[in-house]
Amino acid sequence: MAKAKASYSCSACGSVFNKWSGRCDGCGEWNTISEDTGISAGPSKATLGNSKGKSVHLTDLSTEETPPPRSLSGLAELDRVLGGGLVPASAILVGGDPGIGKSTLLLQAAAQFARQGLKTIYVSGEEASAQVRMRAQRLELTDAPVQLAAETNLRDILTTLDQEKPQLAIIDSIQTMWSDNVGSAPGSVSQVRAAAHELVSFAKRKNIAIIIVGHVTKDGQIAGPRVVEHMVDTVLYFEGERGHQFRVLRAVKNRFGAADEIGVFEMTGRGLSEVTNPSALFLSERGQPAPGSVVFAGIEGTRPVLVELQALVAPSPHAQPRRAVVGWDSSRLAMILAVLEARCGIPFTGLDVYLNVAGGMKINEPAADLAVAAALLSAREDASIPAETVVFGEISLSGALRPVSQTENRLKEAQKLGFTSAIAPKGGKSPTVPGMALNQIGDLTQFVGDIFGAG
Repeated sequence: MAKAKASYSCSACGSVFNKWSGRCDGCGEWNTISEDTGISAGPSKATLGNSKGKSVHLTDLSTEETPPPRSLSGLAELDRVLGGGLVPASAILVGGDPGIGKSTLLLQAAAQFARQGLKTIYVSGEEASAQVRMRAQRLELTDAPVQLAAETNLRDILTTLDQEKPQLAIIDSIQTMWSDNVGSAPGSVSQVRAAAHELVSFAKRKNIAIIIVGHVTKDGQIAGPRVVEHMVDTVLYFEGERGHQFRVLRAVKNRFGAADEIGVFEMTGRGLSEVTNPSALFLSERGQPAPGSVVFAGIEGTRPVLVELQALVAPSPHAQPRRAVVGWDSSRLAMILAVLEARCGIPFTGLDVYLNVAGGMKINEPAADLAVAAALLSAREDASIPAETVVFGEISLSGALRPVSQTENRLKEAQKLGFTSAIAPKGGKSPTVPGMALNQIGDLTQFVGDIFGAG
């Protein structure tokens, strides 16, 4: 066996180096490079040349296999994000900000799966067993047949799982696990990578579904090497603002279902409760129409969701006006402002611009461009968009409006919530939804002239 060669990796971006340095050349962070030890360099060339591997079984693309069986938790929002239920031998990574409710969600999920008949083990590396039991008592889950352990030694955890043979194991969290054959501290890049590899391999060999909790960095990415996200089958992010009771579980990667699918929960005194109609919840506190308020009909995964976009435009006392965004891409806001000024002659120079997605929702869809432009113009001109109108569409740099997908689903969701009209781009299929008047517009200049009487 060849001698293991020392290597160094960055805990912020995962870049690998041959020698230590104070600053990472990949991401520019300081004091994030540490030594990786305990990883085998693999067989030597002499050994590799004298050995012969076994032939791999090959199949063609027409091979038909039955879809994997799924276990439902009873939490419809969680089952939706998982793609229809929990798949055996799957590895799931759940990330989120500290205190957002990851442990609460997974304890509730463990209780629900156990009540459905799955043998479930919950392993906590951050809390004592008594603390987890206190949370279970507050959530009224003490009657659920969940087996609990507080341990961080990966070898002991795998030995216990091998003996108990559960159908589901929850590890909270991967940053607290340590492997005794890796000579670095828990939470380091090498420890996280080794622990994740061992857990995923164990799940595949023993046909056990494993859910792993991962901490996130200040940038919102799961801490540790990005290779962990490639190892697992599903990556879920638990999102939300501390000032709001809404929480969104979003699938970023899913080998057994649709990516970008979301499940919406509400944080209550007894834990997380499901929200079956997110649009109604996000619009529940919307009052009378006001300048800067626009309802956007979006699509999250396979689900249409209506959210309120709020904009405020005010004279700036500073030489450099402020551009503040919550829940949307700040660079895309800058693009919309530039297009409004260059193509429509509407300047925002000397004006502070604030944009907020109500309810703590985060929007990544380009279809929100037109709704953002409508909110900005409404705030600037002090003119309200009709309360019964929804807006969606993508804006190009030329000022043209591009059609977006699933127009009919957006309109049906708006019609269910009492909206009677919609503003959308021309082109593509023009669906007819009873009770909805569709106003299709070709470019941004026409939109400004028709809606705000300017251009």
